[in-house]
Amino acid sequence: MKPSMLDTDILSEFLRGNTKVISKVDEHLKEYGFVSLNIITYYEILNGLLYKDARKQLKRFNDFAELNKVIPLSLRPTQIAASIQADLRKKGIEIGHTDTLIAGIAMANDLQLVTNNTDHFKRIKGLEITNWI
Repeated sequence: MKPSMLDTDILSEFLRGNTKVISKVDEHLKEYGFVSLNIITYYEILNGLLYKDARKQLKRFNDFAELNKVIPLSLRPTQIAASIQADLRKKGIEIGHTDTLIAGIAMANDLQLVTNNTDHFKRIKGLEITNWI
């Protein structure tokens, strides 16, 4: 298994108790000791849980984030994301800024992106993706 970063949809499935995703997360933890998520995913999950006032899930999410690695957005991933976005825009196949930022973070950190949104992310040349669902 390659070092991986969870996309928002996969982390949501984990928090909902999807046993297949939980099993894959456990497997990754045994090999690497932590799971990576990015600051965009952190924001999206936090925003959704606060909006729903899902306190039990919020605690579980905060505990998960503290025990694992939240990768920040910095210059290099932003440059990669901007290049991806410009390229996809020229081709008329944009996927949205948040997804390109997530891809840029994964690529800058040499991480495989774990996502159920393979239709969007497969458009990005050089991005390694897998689906744990």
